[in-house]
Amino acid sequence: MTDLLDNAPEALRERLARAGLEFLIEFLEVETRLHPENADAVSELGSAYTRQGRYEDGLAQDRRLVRLVPDNPTARYNLACSLCLTGDTETALEVLRQACDLGFADADHLEQDEDLVLLRDDSRFRALVNDLRAGRIGPAADLR
Repeated sequence: MTDLLDNAPEALRERLARAGLEFLIEFLEVETRLHPENADAVSELGSAYTRQGRYEDGLAQDRRLVRLVPDNPTARYNLACSLCLTGDTETALEVLRQACDLGFADADHLEQDEDLVLLRDDSRFRALVNDLRAGRIGPAADLR
């Protein structure tokens, strides 16, 4: 069966996607107000804000998430991305290192993530990726 939107104009598909994202944000805002300790909802809200281009709001949720789950490498990674998207590359590098120290290990993803584009030419970022690949940081470092 063909999806009903396959033949719809691109503009209509984009409007529907925006409406769905706006609905999701409204839902998650209510959920996180009612259940402020719901780390999954906080994470999803931060991601939705970022997809909508609301980087400062996404950053606030990522900071909140790290307070809820301080040892979660993905939460730290997402915080680093939000920091980078808001122009705080110095802190983004520090938090990215923390994410790797906590267990984030996907060097390929680091190099390809568009959220980290401001870091790609930084020698410290290159060193971080190289250290991760060589097992000098991250889970592989614990096996040495």
